[in-house]
Amino acid sequence: DLFSLSLVVDLISQRYYTGGPIPTHISVYINAAALCGTVPRQLVFGWLGDKMGRKRIYGVTLLLMVFCSLASGFTFGKSNYKSVVITLCFFRFWLGVSIGGDYPLSATIMSEYANMRTRGAFLSAVFAMQGFGNVVAGLVGMITSQAFKKSSPDNIDFVWRIVLIFGAVPALLTYYWRMKMPETARYTALIAKDADMAAADMSAVLSMHIAPEEDSLGSQDQYGLFSSEFRQRHGLHLLGTTVCWFILDVTFYSLNLCMKDIFTTVGLLEGHDDEVCKVNSCQGASYHKADNPFQRTIDITAMHMAIAAGCTLPGYFFAVAFIDRIGRVKIQLLGFTMMTVFQLCLAIPYYKWQECNHNKYGFAVMYGLI
Repeated sequence: DLFSLSLVVDLISQRYYTGGPIPTHISVYINAAALCGTVPRQLVFGWLGDKMGRKRIYGVTLLLMVFCSLASGFTFGKSNYKSVVITLCFFRFWLGVSIGGDYPLSATIMSEYANMRTRGAFLSAVFAMQGFGNVVAGLVGMITSQAFKKSSPDNIDFVWRIVLIFGAVPALLTYYWRMKMPETARYTALIAKDADMAAADMSAVLSMHIAPEEDSLGSQDQYGLFSSEFRQRHGLHLLGTTVCWFILDVTFYSLNLCMKDIFTTVGLLEGHDDEVCKVNSCQGASYHKADNPFQRTIDITAMHMAIAAGCTLPGYFFAVAFIDRIGRVKIQLLGFTMMTVFQLCLAIPYYKWQECNHNKYGFAVMYGLI
């Protein structure tokens, strides 16, 4: 859901901005709308998960995700670009709200189900699914564009809308299993104060009998997020984790949402048919045009899938496999070190990367390594 729009914004540009490529600020609005909804709602739904239970709110976020994915594809207007962009941004914002609820609840539920020995691998596996979602977004975009490749450019509307609507499919398929999940025992025992239900839920999950322990409830630490006790115990942990997450996301979302524009600039992708794209200044200027908008989308989604499947997924599953052996902090330091080195290798000689045509594949490899 987060990355599908960046793959088809080029089609929206060709459909509604016939005088040239979509204005940069409009493209930014469209891509950022979902993220703007994601940030505040992570806190809100995390708080609601503590008040009303993880399972109940988990189902609400999924239904909202399904509705907003469908609504994004049925945005109003066919000729008036302003109405399309405004309604698209509106529904993408609320899609971001639902995703913002899913992020903390997925992590919380998994960490509360997992035991100490496997918690790292289980929680890493939850976030590794984002890599699969990234690949599927590209796959859906490629298949849909291929299906319309030989049709009239008037069918551009169908392609980008189908890609966005498809985001509702995996969410809808997941709803049944979410509703079959029992509430986590930590919530039931420590917040709802129902030791019998917690024991029954865990017995069902583990397929073994677990006796309720009333005495253990009173011994659990109870302190608020903004309490002095929390700051003394975990304030530094929270600060370090959130700052690292913020720094990671600046890089992660920038590289994914802006991939098309960066690769067009360095010549890995051709400019669309209203642009003249200079791809090789080493051996004289040669110019290419992407005459078929669907073919250009196929090229964009293929590049996106290559990076996601060939680079991002292996990184996720390296963490899943080794996080409980190497440790969390060492893997994170390894990741941040690689990101720093390879970004400097791209950024410092950036204009050199643009000069020669044969450099562009090295650029893509290093981009993938980030």
